[in-house]
Amino acid sequence: MRIADNTMYNNFLTGYETSTAKMQKTMTQLASQKQLTEASDDPLKASQIINLSTSVDQNAMYGDSIQDGISWNQMQDSALSSISDIMLRMRDLIQESANGTNGSDVNSANKAEIEQDMSQIVDTLNTKYGNKYIFAGENTTTKPFELEKNDAGDITGLTYNGTDGDLSRQIADGVSVDLFANGSKFLANSDTGAQAASLGDYFNNVVTALNSDNKSELGGDLLSDTDAYRDNFVNVRTQIGALTNRLQSALSRNQAQSTNLQQSLSNDQDVDVASAYSNFEKEKLTYNATLAMGTKIMQTTILDYMY
Repeated sequence: MRIADNTMYNNFLTGYETSTAKMQKTMTQLASQKQLTEASDDPLKASQIINLSTSVDQNAMYGDSIQDGISWNQMQDSALSSISDIMLRMRDLIQESANGTNGSDVNSANKAEIEQDMSQIVDTLNTKYGNKYIFAGENTTTKPFELEKNDAGDITGLTYNGTDGDLSRQIADGVSVDLFANGSKFLANSDTGAQAASLGDYFNNVVTALNSDNKSELGGDLLSDTDAYRDNFVNVRTQIGALTNRLQSALSRNQAQSTNLQQSLSNDQDVDVASAYSNFEKEKLTYNATLAMGTKIMQTTILDYMY
């Protein structure tokens, strides 16, 4: 009989510990809102949660990179839009200066405004996004464009201190894009069809023609070069716009993927509160029943066997 009592006590303690452990685990899940509190609870699911968490973090990083690229492109688009408007104004002034009826005072005023426009173009080409110059190639910390002037203060050319490279950005696993940054594209005339060899030469030619009142050149080659270099700015702006469209599509895919990953992670990681609370109530009943049973067992004394 003593052996049977000992067995009963051991069974009670085993049941008590089991009930306590289950209720404690459910309480911890409800408090933390997580299915697993330790990797040892379910190693396979823990591994899946780690992998999904890594994917969520990577996806967020790619999303930030895409959004940064879009903002970069929008800054460039705004700058090139401003330059296009400035060059339209320069064209009007050059055409007006080519008019044979204008006096020297009109041409002098036009020259002053045109040189201010040139300075404004260069200032706009030196626009920064954060602490990076947007048209400096890979040399984003160095001011890319600088006007050259003679002793009289007239503009004679343009210096480019950047590189001829663009900036690579990874926007998805194994997918990269090159953000436009190569400011040298604005200098050479290989893609513009202009007579002037470079944008700096064009600036110099305009100022020289205004100084000498060369109306033939102002109304001829220089007017054509103005259109050619403005078209070049517009063409680059179009390329940037196409890249922006691609990045916006990539951002939409990234956001959809983020939603799917977050949902998968939630399914594996987060607790179904209603279900967990229902389990907790059941486990509490079992726990209380176990305690009640244990109370009766523990009350047994030698007096129970004297009759």
